[in-house]
Amino acid sequence: MFLRILYINSSLLNTKRIVITGGPGTGKSSLIKHLDLMGKLCKPEISREIILKAREEGYEQLFLKKPLLFSEMLLEGRLKQHKEVGVKRNTLYYDRGLPDVVAYLNYISLGYPESFDELCLKYRYDRVFILPPWEEIYEQDNERYESFEEATAIYYHLNETYKNYQYNPIEVPPGTLEERTSFILAHS
Repeated sequence: MFLRILYINSSLLNTKRIVITGGPGTGKSSLIKHLDLMGKLCKPEISREIILKAREEGYEQLFLKKPLLFSEMLLEGRLKQHKEVGVKRNTLYYDRGLPDVVAYLNYISLGYPESFDELCLKYRYDRVFILPPWEEIYEQDNERYESFEEATAIYYHLNETYKNYQYNPIEVPPGTLEERTSFILAHS
């Protein structure tokens, strides 16, 4: 009984980690920005940073040219985000999580080191929200090169990958930015 109480009390001191994921162009980054403007603690998507840095180094599409290198860099960055949490008794929202890296590698049918799975199993999130494909808001740009059909396939890989790591992704229904934000806050 004493150990159970000690466990519950110590768990109250930890930051609650919430992932917002989904295929490309589903509104994840907009939701994170909106949550940030509301004063919530948020960690932004870092893949665009890696893509832009790679371009400066002469790699136009690093994920397409060297997917494992890109994925290792992304996993390292997301792991750093996960470890940076120092605030207690707060909720932290992440624009994508560690399992996203594996999902993308599964999408392109590329094997990866066992350490990827080990990290995804060790560094956990408390809740996962997944945004479904939504054609009306989907837009391609310089960093988002996938077609809507490819973005839809990525969504399915994300959903399955998170389930494989024993998460139960909560699907966020389409709606206004405020409606989607309210849904996430109500279910966090």
